[in-house]
Amino acid sequence: MEFLEFSNICENLESTGGRLDTIDIIAEVLPGLNDDELSVFIRFLMGKIFPDWSSEKIGIGPNLIFESVAYVVGRNKKEVIKSISSAGDVGRAVEKLLLKKEQTSFFSESLDLLEVYRDFEYLAGVGGNRSQREKLKVIKRLFANGTPSEGKYISRLMLGELRIGVGEGNIREAIAKAFSVPPSSVEHAHQAANDLGEIAVLARKGEEELLKVKIELFRPVKMMLAKQGTIAGMISDYGAIAAEYKYDGTRFQFHKKGDSCRIYSRKLEEVTDALPDISSMLLSSTEHDVILDGEVIAVKDERPMPFQYVLRRFRRKHDIADHMETIKLVPNLFDILYLDGEMLIDLPFEKRREILEQNVSSFIAPQIVSKDINEIESFYKNALDDGHEGIMVKSRAAHYTPGIRGKDWTKIKPAVDTIDLAVIGAEWGEGKRAHLFGSFLLACQDERGELLPVSKVATGLSDDMLASVFEILKDLVITESGKEVTFEPELVFEVGYAEIQKSVNYRAGYALRFPRFIRFRDDKGVDEIETISSIIDRFTAQSNNK
Repeated sequence: MEFLEFSNICENLESTGGRLDTIDIIAEVLPGLNDDELSVFIRFLMGKIFPDWSSEKIGIGPNLIFESVAYVVGRNKKEVIKSISSAGDVGRAVEKLLLKKEQTSFFSESLDLLEVYRDFEYLAGVGGNRSQREKLKVIKRLFANGTPSEGKYISRLMLGELRIGVGEGNIREAIAKAFSVPPSSVEHAHQAANDLGEIAVLARKGEEELLKVKIELFRPVKMMLAKQGTIAGMISDYGAIAAEYKYDGTRFQFHKKGDSCRIYSRKLEEVTDALPDISSMLLSSTEHDVILDGEVIAVKDERPMPFQYVLRRFRRKHDIADHMETIKLVPNLFDILYLDGEMLIDLPFEKRREILEQNVSSFIAPQIVSKDINEIESFYKNALDDGHEGIMVKSRAAHYTPGIRGKDWTKIKPAVDTIDLAVIGAEWGEGKRAHLFGSFLLACQDERGELLPVSKVATGLSDDMLASVFEILKDLVITESGKEVTFEPELVFEVGYAEIQKSVNYRAGYALRFPRFIRFRDDKGVDEIETISSIIDRFTAQSNNK
C-alpha cells in the first residue's frame, strides 16, 4: 500500500460521521492488504505506531517537526510556528505549508506504508549524542518526499494523535466484518494479545486462530478498571461481594518466569529498574511463573504516604539505591492473570483469588466477602482509618476484562468528587509566576477519542507543582497566541469539583464548578481520561440526588 492511499482513506474517515459508515470503509480495505501491511495499517488508523504492549517510542516532539518542516518549505522556524498557531492543528498546518515546499529529494520516490513504518522503527531505535541530528534527517526526508496530505498524517502519527475519530470499537467491528468472524472473538483475543494489528492478521485465518490467543509473559495487557458506585448498589446487584482496600498508590503488573521478572506500570511502560526492591519481594513470594495485578504504595512508620512519593520512584532512572532508603515501597497483590502457562482471565474472580492465595505466599491485599452492608461499611471505615483512599468492591463472578471499565469493579471513596482529564492548553501566569503556566485547560473524550474542552483549573497548584508541570509541558507546546498555549495531550490531571454544570463555554457542553487540582496522574494515559458519556451520567445522578 502506498502511504498516499492510507492518507486518502484517513481523509475519507475524517469526514465520515457515522459509526457504521466508518466500519464499512475500513472493512472494505482490510482484505486487500498483505499481513505486514494489515498490522501496520490497523495500528496507524488508531494513531499508534507500535503495539499497545510495546514500550517502544519514536521520541518525536512538536519542535523536531517544526524544524523539519521549516527546512523543507524554506521558512524559518518562527514562521512555521506562527502558521501552526493560526491553524490550531499541527497536521493541517503542515499540509498547508508543504504546498509551497522548496526542498525535495533528488531521487524523490513515493512513500510506501511499510517504508514509513520502518522509518518510524529507526527513529525509535536511534540514541546517543547524534540522535537529534539523525532523527531530523529522517523527518526532513519524509516531508520532502511526501505530498501535503501525506505530511499531515505523518506529522500526526509522529505526535501520536491521528484525529480521524476511529477508536478500538470501530476497528474491532471492521476486522470482524472484513474476515467474517464474531466481534466477541476479536475483542477477547485483543484483550489477551493487546495488539489489534496482530489480531487482524489472525482474524483473516479464521475464528479458530482467534480462540487460540492467550496472554504471554513479558507482554503486558491492559488493566481492568473500576467505576464509581455504592456498597448498597453492589450488594443489590450481586449479593455477597468481595471488598478490598483501595490504595493511594500506583498500579503495576508483575511478570515472572523462572528467576526473571519485569514490572509494568498502568501505562504498560516497563519500570523494573526503578523498583528493584519490589522485584526482589515478589520474586521471593512465589516459585511459579505468574502475571500478577497489584498496587505499590509508599509507607512511613507503617502508614501509607501520598501517591506522589510512589511516582518519584517510578520516574527515577538514577540513584535508585539512595531513594530506596528514603522512600519505602510495599506491593499489594489483588489478582492473578496467568499461572504456569495457563491464562486465568476467564475464570470468576472468586476462583482467581483462591489461586492467588494458594500460589503466592505474601503481599496479598486483605479481603472480606459479605452481603451485610454494615460489615462492608465497617471494613470501609477501617480502610480510611488506616490511611487508604477507600475500598474496592467486586463481583465474585467477574471475569478479568483487560482495559474495560465495567460495573463488576466499583470504587468507594469519600464524598469529594474527582475526575481525570487531559491537559490540552494553558495560560501564562502573572507576577512571580509569569515564567510558568498559571491555569490549565482540561478535556474529556468522546466515544471516538476526540478531546472536548470541559474546564479550566488554576487552584490547588503550589509553586513547586507548577514548576514540575512546566518541565513536563514545555516541550509539548504546539501553538502559542498571546497568553494562551496549546499542548500535545500527554499529561493527565485528577481534579476535584463541587458539581457539574451545563455550559456553552466549553465544547463538551458541561463545566466543572469550583475545580481544584488534586494530583498528577502519571500512571494514566490520555486514552483513560473521563468520557463525555460518563460526565453526562454524573450530571444526571447529581440532578437526581438534588
